[in-house]
Amino acid sequence: MTVSMPSKPALFSRPLPILIFIALAVILDQIVKTAVDRFLPLQEAVPVVPMLALYRTYNVGVAFSMLSGMDGWLIVGMRLVIVVFVLWLWRRSEEDRWLAHLGFALIIAGALGNLVDRFLYGHVIDYILFHTETWSFAVFNLADSFITVGAAAVILDELLLPKKAKA
Repeated sequence: MTVSMPSKPALFSRPLPILIFIALAVILDQIVKTAVDRFLPLQEAVPVVPMLALYRTYNVGVAFSMLSGMDGWLIVGMRLVIVVFVLWLWRRSEEDRWLAHLGFALIIAGALGNLVDRFLYGHVIDYILFHTETWSFAVFNLADSFITVGAAAVILDELLLPKKAKA
């Protein structure tokens, strides 16, 4: 006869580790944005490697400059709704869904990082530019990357990790 021990919840299924992770990610995002705002020239490309430049610009919209004509407080409200929705998804998901939980943490950290900018400056500081001679991607920042990678982690969790059978 074997005795099975209850499994320990995944790291990002527990509130304290996820809160610490989110706080550290937001702090890192803000440190980088402060350095960018202080040391990079405004709207002037600083080449890093071919196809990648640092380019400080101010985004009054949401990720990748979408909805830039929308009222700032409406954007803040949308971001807060997204954070609440992601928290709700996290709470409803199974404890062993570590990849989804990591994704939720990244999405929340990215949304909060950009919210801090919105409250402090009235805009978001963007600075990463991928480009070629004839094309360029929207300028973005670390918080946008957190959101994108987080969304990808949630999708990968849904597509790749086994699900428990519903009783």
